[in-house]
Amino acid sequence: MTPNDQPRARVARPVQRVTRQRIAIRALLEEVQGFRSAQQLHEQLRKDGDQVGLATVYRTLQSMADAGEVDAIRADDGEMVYRQCAATGHHHHLVCRNCGRTVEISAKLVETWADEVAAEHGFRDAGHDIELFGLCSSC
Repeated sequence: MTPNDQPRARVARPVQRVTRQRIAIRALLEEVQGFRSAQQLHEQLRKDGDQVGLATVYRTLQSMADAGEVDAIRADDGEMVYRQCAATGHHHHLVCRNCGRTVEISAKLVETWADEVAAEHGFRDAGHDIELFGLCSSC
């Protein structure tokens, strides 16, 4: 057996500090609907009187996304946007390009396809992120 045949060890995620800024960002994400950019969240926090820096908002959102606390997707314009997610575990989104309405979707065919493509090329433990963009029925 070669080292590559060994199962991969799971790396524990570091425990996230609970800071005033993290609490404020989490609370704001629970209030707003749909995805928001770090700049939009920062602007709202400032309007609400929270003196948090934009760099702190970016770092906190990235940390929350890495920990699976929020969804992060790249919008059509290339900017990362975030939202509090109702679903847990791996899932995908269908996002309206016009109004931002988002639907969490299951994509079993995509999961099967991704596993098959990875295996076909000798890969294992492959991950993926898929977001679909279109126009909702209201738009």
